[in-house]
Order: sequence, then C-alpha cells, then structure tokens
Amino acid sequence: MDTAMNGFAENAATFRCEKQIAAGTPVMVTESGVVAAADGAFCGVALSWRDGYAAVQLSGYVSLPYSGNQPAVGYQVFTAGTDGSVQAAAAGTDGVKRLVVDADSTHVGFIL
Repeated sequence: MDTAMNGFAENAATFRCEKQIAAGTPVMVTESGVVAAADGAFCGVALSWRDGYAAVQLSGYVSLPYSGNQPAVGYQVFTAGTDGSVQAAAAGTDGVKRLVVDADSTHVGFIL
C-alpha cells in the first residue's frame, strides 16, 4: 500500500480485564468497565494487558487477520472469532460495521 493509515484518529481507554489477552485481540464490553476477548460483535482492539487491565483502542485504523474470503473495501459488517481474527458477519448475526480501507491475503485494515 502506498499510503499509511496508522495513527489516524487513534483513541484508547483502560478497562479491567481479568483474563490476560494478547495485543491485537478484538474485545467486547462484558460488564461495567470490563472487557474480554470478543466472540461476535466487538468494540475495539486490545493494545496491551497488564495486571488485570487492558488498554483498548476504540477508534482509528487497525489491521487484523481475517478468516474466510478477502473483504472488499468499503463498509463491511464484521464479527470477531475466538481465534482473534475477524470475519464477515453471517446473515442475521450482530456485527459491527467498519470502513475497510485495505486488505491483502491475510489481513484487513479498517477504521474502528
């Protein structure tokens, strides 16, 4: 890609997160002020985890692995899998609509 989206409108917040998660893991809010690895709709992506807290990117550009067919650019609806990847939401499934700006054979880049 000849352009770069890294750093665009990045915004992060700290949440409690009892179970350790890896950076790059899509997360969902599970209760007030608490996140966990997402299995379905997700609100952001973990940047780091330490001592029961996770820094979560809530806006801006991210690039994540995907499963299934390569996503097209433009607005797409995604869900997170238990393996930390994203995939196109199945019909009738709650997902999150995101603007895809780039995709290759393994990763999709989109705006949260």
